[in-house]
Amino acid sequence: MISQEQVRDLMGATLVDSSGTKVGKVGQIYLDDETGQPEWATVNTGMFGNSESFVPLAEANPAGGELRVPYAKDQIKDAPNVDADSGRLDQSEEAELYRHYGLNYSESRSDSGLPSGTSGDVGHDRGEGQDTSGPNTDDAMTRSEERVRAGTENVTAGKARLRKWVETEEQQISVPVTKEKARLETEPITDANRGEALSGADISEEEHEITLNEERPVVAKETVPVERVKLTTDTETSEETVTESVRKERISADGDVDVNQGDSTRR
Repeated sequence: MISQEQVRDLMGATLVDSSGTKVGKVGQIYLDDETGQPEWATVNTGMFGNSESFVPLAEANPAGGELRVPYAKDQIKDAPNVDADSGRLDQSEEAELYRHYGLNYSESRSDSGLPSGTSGDVGHDRGEGQDTSGPNTDDAMTRSEERVRAGTENVTAGKARLRKWVETEEQQISVPVTKEKARLETEPITDANRGEALSGADISEEEHEITLNEERPVVAKETVPVERVKLTTDTETSEETVTESVRKERISADGDVDVNQGDSTRR
């Protein structure tokens, strides 16, 4: 069971659920009106911790700057919405919170903050809660304010895909080719060729032929690699401005009180 002496150490501690998952920072501790025992804690949840949920402290265990409770993170975040600024819980709000956490609610109280004759795993007996800055702690009043913490998260913004397909196109290539053609030549009878000219019969019929050759284009294809293409990513950094409302507690003094000049509590 958490004692009053441990309350100040719990302010700002990290609240951890039953599976060891961090839920958020402890904001306020509420005390039982009759017993003065720590009864409820608020934990900052949601993006940038801009909402508060109530968690019972009867089964909470503080250790090493953390406060472990036997409830799941989703159950804590889904707790009934109660105004944490009022500093108190009425009986109807407490009863609704106990039902949410599966605990028994009774208006009779014991010194432990639980129903008389019961333990924490059976049910809790609670009255109205009270902020730790009240008269049950000391003579000082705690002034708190919200601070904005901005961060980033990675989200999917789009996809890029590399695709390859085949296109067919016509190419024209000029190829030089040679072709033989027959050409008729005549030469006069001279002393040099007279012997060949008179070697045959005087009068006869003859045929003489030659073979004509020509070149024809031949096409052959081969596949060769020409380049490599791949997708890469470039990171661009820019500045974006976010706006969030924050709450600040102010403290003023009434009556015959000397106020120090420059006192931040009177802003």
